[in-house]
Amino acid sequence: MKNSDLNNEWRKVASAIYQKPVDSKIFGSVEIDVTELEEFVSQKRRDGLKITLTHIFVLIVARALKYEVPELNCFIRRGNVIGRDYVDAMVSVLNEDKQMTSVKIANAETLTLAELAAVMNDAIKNTRSGNESKTMRMKGFLASIPWPFRNWIFILIRKITISWGLSIPALGLSGESFGSFVITNIGSIGLDMGYPALFPTSNVAIVFVMGGVSKKPVVVNDQIVVRRIMSLGAALDHRVVDAVHGGKLFKFIRQTVRNPQLLEEKPFFSNLQ
Repeated sequence: MKNSDLNNEWRKVASAIYQKPVDSKIFGSVEIDVTELEEFVSQKRRDGLKITLTHIFVLIVARALKYEVPELNCFIRRGNVIGRDYVDAMVSVLNEDKQMTSVKIANAETLTLAELAAVMNDAIKNTRSGNESKTMRMKGFLASIPWPFRNWIFILIRKITISWGLSIPALGLSGESFGSFVITNIGSIGLDMGYPALFPTSNVAIVFVMGGVSKKPVVVNDQIVVRRIMSLGAALDHRVVDAVHGGKLFKFIRQTVRNPQLLEEKPFFSNLQ
Protein backbone atom coordinates (compact mmCIF):
# COMPACT_ATOMS: atom_id res chain seq x y z
CA MET A 1 0.00 0.00 0.00
CA LYS A 2 1.36 3.41 -1.01
CA ASN A 3 1.80 6.08 1.64
CA SER A 4 -0.30 8.43 -0.52
CA ASP A 5 -3.23 6.01 -0.17
CA LEU A 6 -3.01 6.25 3.63
CA ASN A 7 -3.13 10.03 3.79
CA ASN A 8 -6.83 10.71 3.37
CA GLU A 9 -8.37 14.03 4.38
CA TRP A 10 -9.36 12.92 7.87
CA ARG A 11 -5.92 11.61 8.69
CA LYS A 12 -4.25 14.81 7.52
CA VAL A 13 -6.62 16.89 9.63
CA ALA A 14 -6.30 14.54 12.63
CA SER A 15 -2.52 14.78 12.54
CA ALA A 16 -2.87 18.54 13.00
CA ILE A 17 -5.69 18.44 15.56
CA TYR A 18 -4.18 15.80 17.84
CA GLN A 19 -0.79 15.62 19.42
CA LYS A 20 1.05 12.36 20.07
CA PRO A 21 -1.57 10.30 21.95
CA VAL A 22 -2.37 12.08 25.16
CA ASP A 23 -6.03 12.83 24.49
CA SER A 24 -6.51 11.15 21.08
CA LYS A 25 -7.10 7.67 22.42
CA ILE A 26 -9.96 5.27 21.79
CA PHE A 27 -10.61 2.49 24.29
CA GLY A 28 -12.52 -0.63 23.41
CA SER A 29 -13.13 -4.14 24.59
CA VAL A 30 -14.79 -7.34 23.43
CA GLU A 31 -15.52 -10.69 24.98
CA ILE A 32 -14.14 -13.68 23.08
CA ASP A 33 -15.42 -17.23 23.45
CA VAL A 34 -12.22 -19.25 23.78
CA THR A 35 -13.75 -22.59 24.78
CA GLU A 36 -12.67 -24.45 21.64
CA LEU A 37 -9.51 -22.37 21.36
CA GLU A 38 -8.33 -23.53 24.79
CA GLU A 39 -8.98 -27.13 23.71
CA PHE A 40 -6.90 -26.47 20.59
CA VAL A 41 -4.04 -25.09 22.70
CA SER A 42 -4.25 -28.06 25.09
CA GLN A 43 -4.07 -30.52 22.21
CA LYS A 44 -1.05 -28.77 20.71
CA ARG A 45 0.70 -28.84 24.07
CA ARG A 46 0.01 -32.59 24.33
CA ASP A 47 1.55 -32.88 20.86
CA GLY A 48 4.70 -31.14 22.13
CA LEU A 49 4.09 -27.59 20.86
CA LYS A 50 4.54 -25.25 23.81
CA ILE A 51 2.02 -22.52 23.14
CA THR A 52 -0.41 -20.42 25.16
CA LEU A 53 -3.29 -18.15 24.29
CA THR A 54 -0.74 -15.34 24.06
CA HIS A 55 0.99 -17.01 21.10
CA ILE A 56 -2.37 -17.39 19.38
CA PHE A 57 -3.39 -13.76 19.76
CA VAL A 58 0.05 -12.39 18.83
CA LEU A 59 -0.17 -14.24 15.52
CA ILE A 60 -3.82 -13.35 14.89
CA VAL A 61 -3.21 -9.63 15.42
CA ALA A 62 -0.01 -9.68 13.33
CA ARG A 63 -1.83 -11.26 10.39
CA ALA A 64 -4.78 -8.89 10.83
CA LEU A 65 -2.50 -5.86 10.55
CA LYS A 66 -0.85 -7.28 7.44
CA TYR A 67 -3.79 -8.69 5.50
CA GLU A 68 -7.07 -7.39 6.92
CA VAL A 69 -6.46 -3.86 8.21
CA PRO A 70 -3.03 -2.71 6.95
CA GLU A 71 -4.26 0.84 7.49
CA LEU A 72 -3.55 0.29 11.19
CA ASN A 73 0.05 -0.77 10.63
CA CYS A 74 1.29 2.78 10.41
CA PHE A 75 2.39 5.85 12.33
CA ILE A 76 2.44 9.62 11.95
CA ARG A 77 5.60 11.52 11.14
CA ARG A 78 5.71 15.23 10.30
CA GLY A 79 1.97 15.35 9.69
CA ASN A 80 1.84 12.34 7.35
CA VAL A 81 0.74 8.75 7.90
CA ILE A 82 3.58 6.34 7.13
CA GLY A 83 2.74 2.71 6.41
CA ARG A 84 4.90 -0.30 7.23
CA ASP A 85 5.50 -3.28 4.93
CA TYR A 86 6.10 -5.62 7.87
CA VAL A 87 4.53 -6.37 11.23
CA ASP A 88 6.76 -6.55 14.30
CA ALA A 89 5.03 -7.60 17.52
CA MET A 90 6.09 -6.33 20.94
CA VAL A 91 5.02 -8.80 23.62
CA SER A 92 5.09 -7.87 27.30
CA VAL A 93 6.43 -10.58 29.63
CA LEU A 94 7.55 -10.91 33.23
CA ASN A 95 11.25 -11.42 33.93
CA GLU A 96 12.71 -13.51 36.73
CA ASP A 97 12.27 -10.60 39.17
CA LYS A 98 8.56 -10.36 38.24
CA GLN A 99 9.23 -7.02 36.56
CA MET A 100 7.56 -6.18 33.28
CA THR A 101 9.76 -6.29 30.18
CA SER A 102 9.12 -7.01 26.51
CA VAL A 103 10.36 -9.04 23.58
CA LYS A 104 10.00 -8.05 19.93
CA ILE A 105 9.06 -10.60 17.28
CA ALA A 106 10.18 -9.39 13.86
CA ASN A 107 8.00 -10.10 10.83
CA ALA A 108 5.51 -11.95 13.02
CA GLU A 109 2.90 -12.07 10.26
CA THR A 110 5.10 -14.36 8.14
CA LEU A 111 5.37 -17.09 10.77
CA THR A 112 3.38 -20.23 11.37
CA LEU A 113 2.20 -20.99 14.89
CA ALA A 114 5.07 -23.43 15.44
CA GLU A 115 7.63 -20.93 14.12
CA LEU A 116 6.23 -18.15 16.29
CA ALA A 117 6.36 -20.40 19.36
CA ALA A 118 10.02 -21.22 18.74
CA VAL A 119 11.06 -17.60 18.13
CA MET A 120 9.00 -16.13 20.94
CA ASN A 121 9.90 -18.76 23.54
CA ASP A 122 13.61 -18.31 22.79
CA ALA A 123 13.28 -14.53 23.07
CA ILE A 124 11.47 -14.83 26.41
CA LYS A 125 14.10 -17.24 27.71
CA ASN A 126 16.91 -14.84 26.76
CA THR A 127 15.13 -11.90 28.36
CA ARG A 128 14.47 -13.78 31.60
CA SER A 129 18.12 -14.80 31.76
CA GLY A 130 19.12 -11.13 31.77
CA ASN A 131 19.78 -10.63 28.05
CA GLU A 132 17.36 -7.79 27.42
CA SER A 133 17.54 -5.75 24.24
CA LYS A 134 19.09 -2.28 24.29
CA THR A 135 15.60 -0.79 24.06
CA MET A 136 14.44 -2.57 27.22
CA ARG A 137 17.65 -1.75 29.08
CA MET A 138 16.89 1.93 28.53
CA LYS A 139 14.43 1.93 31.41
CA GLY A 140 17.31 1.25 33.80
CA PHE A 141 19.34 4.06 32.24
CA LEU A 142 16.46 6.54 32.55
CA ALA A 143 15.67 5.43 36.10
CA SER A 144 19.27 6.20 37.14
CA ILE A 145 19.03 9.84 36.01
CA PRO A 146 17.93 12.26 38.76
CA TRP A 147 14.73 14.24 38.40
CA PRO A 148 14.15 16.68 36.64
CA PHE A 149 16.96 15.74 34.23
CA ARG A 150 15.22 12.42 33.65
CA ASN A 151 12.20 14.25 32.22
CA TRP A 152 14.35 16.38 29.95
CA ILE A 153 16.22 13.35 28.60
CA PHE A 154 12.92 11.58 27.95
CA ILE A 155 11.54 14.58 26.06
CA LEU A 156 14.74 14.81 24.01
CA ILE A 157 14.63 11.10 23.11
CA ARG A 158 10.98 11.41 22.09
CA LYS A 159 11.76 14.46 19.95
CA ILE A 160 14.64 12.72 18.16
CA THR A 161 13.04 9.32 17.56
CA ILE A 162 9.34 10.11 17.20
CA SER A 163 9.05 13.72 16.03
CA TRP A 164 12.16 13.78 13.82
CA GLY A 165 12.22 10.10 12.88
CA LEU A 166 15.91 9.63 13.67
CA SER A 167 17.65 6.70 15.37
CA ILE A 168 20.00 6.53 18.34
CA PRO A 169 21.87 3.26 17.60
CA ALA A 170 24.03 3.39 20.73
CA LEU A 171 20.87 3.28 22.85
CA GLY A 172 18.99 0.88 20.60
CA LEU A 173 16.29 3.47 20.03
CA SER A 174 14.38 4.45 16.93
CA GLY A 175 10.83 5.10 15.84
CA GLU A 176 10.50 1.35 15.26
CA SER A 177 11.82 0.19 18.62
CA PHE A 178 8.38 -0.97 19.78
CA GLY A 179 7.25 -2.58 16.55
CA SER A 180 3.80 -2.37 14.99
CA PHE A 181 1.70 -3.21 18.04
CA VAL A 182 2.04 -4.15 21.70
CA ILE A 183 0.21 -6.99 23.42
CA THR A 184 0.20 -8.00 27.06
CA ASN A 185 -1.55 -10.78 28.98
CA ILE A 186 -2.72 -9.38 32.32
CA GLY A 187 -4.88 -12.44 32.82
CA SER A 188 -1.69 -14.32 33.69
CA ILE A 189 -1.27 -12.13 36.78
CA GLY A 190 -4.88 -12.48 37.92
CA LEU A 191 -6.55 -9.43 36.35
CA ASP A 192 -9.80 -9.86 34.45
CA MET A 193 -9.70 -6.70 32.37
CA GLY A 194 -7.62 -3.59 31.79
CA TYR A 195 -7.18 -0.65 29.44
CA PRO A 196 -3.60 0.02 28.38
CA ALA A 197 -1.68 3.19 27.66
CA LEU A 198 -0.16 4.23 24.35
CA PHE A 199 3.51 4.69 25.20
CA PRO A 200 4.58 8.21 24.10
CA THR A 201 7.99 7.09 22.77
CA SER A 202 6.53 4.38 20.56
CA ASN A 203 5.04 4.53 17.09
CA VAL A 204 2.35 1.93 17.73
CA ALA A 205 -1.27 2.74 16.95
CA ILE A 206 -2.68 -0.17 18.99
CA VAL A 207 -1.97 -1.76 22.36
CA PHE A 208 -3.86 -4.93 23.30
CA VAL A 209 -4.60 -6.34 26.74
CA MET A 210 -5.60 -9.97 27.17
CA GLY A 211 -7.70 -10.32 30.30
CA GLY A 212 -8.54 -13.34 32.39
CA VAL A 213 -10.62 -16.29 31.19
CA SER A 214 -13.70 -17.23 33.19
CA LYS A 215 -16.86 -19.28 32.85
CA LYS A 216 -19.94 -17.31 31.81
CA PRO A 217 -23.46 -18.19 30.68
CA VAL A 218 -23.96 -17.34 27.01
CA VAL A 219 -26.60 -18.06 24.39
CA VAL A 220 -25.57 -20.62 21.75
CA ASN A 221 -28.19 -21.76 19.23
CA ASP A 222 -30.90 -20.22 21.44
CA GLN A 223 -29.71 -22.26 24.43
CA ILE A 224 -28.03 -20.91 27.55
CA VAL A 225 -24.73 -22.73 28.04
CA VAL A 226 -21.59 -22.19 30.08
CA ARG A 227 -18.60 -21.13 27.99
CA ARG A 228 -15.04 -19.99 28.63
CA ILE A 229 -14.90 -16.25 27.94
CA MET A 230 -11.87 -13.97 27.70
CA SER A 231 -11.93 -10.16 27.72
CA LEU A 232 -9.77 -8.42 25.12
CA GLY A 233 -9.15 -4.71 25.61
CA ALA A 234 -7.39 -2.20 23.42
CA ALA A 235 -6.17 1.38 23.34
CA LEU A 236 -6.03 2.87 19.86
CA ASP A 237 -4.56 6.05 18.41
CA HIS A 238 -7.54 8.02 17.11
CA ARG A 239 -5.31 9.86 14.65
CA VAL A 240 -5.09 6.71 12.51
CA VAL A 241 -7.88 4.49 13.85
CA ASP A 242 -11.62 4.95 13.50
CA ALA A 243 -14.63 2.74 14.19
CA VAL A 244 -14.51 1.04 10.79
CA HIS A 245 -10.92 -0.10 11.31
CA GLY A 246 -11.67 -1.34 14.82
CA GLY A 247 -14.71 -3.24 13.62
CA LYS A 248 -12.77 -5.00 10.86
CA LEU A 249 -9.96 -5.84 13.25
CA PHE A 250 -12.13 -7.41 15.95
CA LYS A 251 -14.21 -9.25 13.36
CA PHE A 252 -11.04 -10.84 11.99
CA ILE A 253 -9.93 -11.77 15.52
CA ARG A 254 -13.25 -13.46 16.29
CA GLN A 255 -13.25 -15.37 13.00
CA THR A 256 -9.70 -16.61 13.36
CA VAL A 257 -10.30 -17.69 16.97
CA ARG A 258 -12.93 -20.02 15.50
CA ASN A 259 -10.43 -21.29 12.91
CA PRO A 260 -7.07 -21.55 14.75
CA GLN A 261 -5.84 -24.28 12.40
CA LEU A 262 -5.24 -21.53 9.82
CA LEU A 263 -2.37 -20.32 12.01
CA GLU A 264 -0.50 -23.59 11.48
CA GLU A 265 0.10 -22.74 7.83
CA LYS A 266 1.95 -19.96 6.09
CA PRO A 267 -0.48 -17.07 5.61
CA PHE A 268 -2.48 -17.00 2.44
CA PHE A 269 -5.01 -14.27 2.83
CA SER A 270 -8.65 -14.86 2.03
CA ASN A 271 -11.74 -13.57 3.76
CA LEU A 272 -12.93 -16.00 6.40
CA GLN A 273 -16.53 -17.08 6.09
